[in-house]
Amino acid sequence: MRRTSRLALIAAIGLAATAAPAVAQATPGTGVTAVTIFDHTVGDTQYVLKEITIAPGGATGWHYHPGPVRGVVAKGVLTHHDSSCAVDGVYRPGQFIDDPHGTGYVHIGRNLAEVPLVLEVLYQNPVGNPLAVSTPNPGCSFE
Repeated sequence: MRRTSRLALIAAIGLAATAAPAVAQATPGTGVTAVTIFDHTVGDTQYVLKEITIAPGGATGWHYHPGPVRGVVAKGVLTHHDSSCAVDGVYRPGQFIDDPHGTGYVHIGRNLAEVPLVLEVLYQNPVGNPLAVSTPNPGCSFE
């Protein structure tokens, strides 16, 4: 199943490379920019491929996703924290991220390095929902 997800993400990135990118908002945070590469709805699922860049010292802000999110680190290092404030993953170039979704998985992505972090992210989102829902800091000493 994981291999299928990886292949689907790689295929989506390859197919979307021919689409004209449009600037879009990223999840709330600091130092985050995003470009929408692909946005297409099939049935009740919206497929959105974004290239997200997080500046050194930047973060996504605390949030959760209504639908499945899969990504790959293109450049830099992503430090990922869950709502207990613990690091639940450190991802380097070429590594895949498979984010759980729903209100029970509040998290934040941070760039603790001195170089920009670039992610290629595929959202499989229920139509009519935001790609990410902002939440308050769960009590961690960082934002």
